[in-house]
Amino acid sequence: MALRNIVKIDEEKCNGCGRCINACAEGAIQMIDGKAKLVSEIYCDGLGACLDCCPVDAISIEQREAAEFDAEATQQYLEELARNKRAYEKQSPKKAEGFVCPGSRMMNLDAGQKEDADKSGVVSSQLGQWPVQLTLVSPMAPYFTGADLMLVADCVPFAMGDFHTKLLKGNAIAVACPKLDDTGAYVQKIADILTTAQPKSLTVVHMEVPCCSGLRVLAEKAIAQSGSNLTIKDITLSLRGEVM
Repeated sequence: MALRNIVKIDEEKCNGCGRCINACAEGAIQMIDGKAKLVSEIYCDGLGACLDCCPVDAISIEQREAAEFDAEATQQYLEELARNKRAYEKQSPKKAEGFVCPGSRMMNLDAGQKEDADKSGVVSSQLGQWPVQLTLVSPMAPYFTGADLMLVADCVPFAMGDFHTKLLKGNAIAVACPKLDDTGAYVQKIADILTTAQPKSLTVVHMEVPCCSGLRVLAEKAIAQSGSNLTIKDITLSLRGEVM
């Protein structure tokens, strides 16, 4: 043990954005349970390359008794991380080079520039993005960044006749069914959106039937997992599409 500079992470401040992980060339910081953590003192050189990248000032350098930085062990650790990454990529389904499925290709649709109705009286779509299904959307999609995020049960637009003008307009959305979908990965996907895009608000819109309220439960779990301080705005619709 020696008295030296070493990274200190305030987990209360950490929002789980993960920027420090990319900044740490030694791999000493990893994301664990939604928070950035120093995995081992021997991997931290104490130079503080991760300091400037933290948007919430959760990282500092302190001088304390700590194990010496071990360059050889760090190199072995980085090689192990690289092997694990290659093994993961090898197991992932391969896609044709340059091919992006039209169903999941990110697109901004510029709905914000549309009028609510054209001269013929036809109401315009207010959808500003593609895709919309929670399984297909990417947490890194630009339309989620700093947006008003709306998590919508997939029956809602069918029940509410003026959904586009009353709720959809100006919002980024993700659509899901908490009863019929395989929701196992949904909490992590929503948490990833919250930590990566840092939306300014979160609204959950669901039907009055009990199973549909599970969408709010997913959102609450995602908020807890991501460490976000967002408060959920809950909108419940009757089966006739009326806001309750």
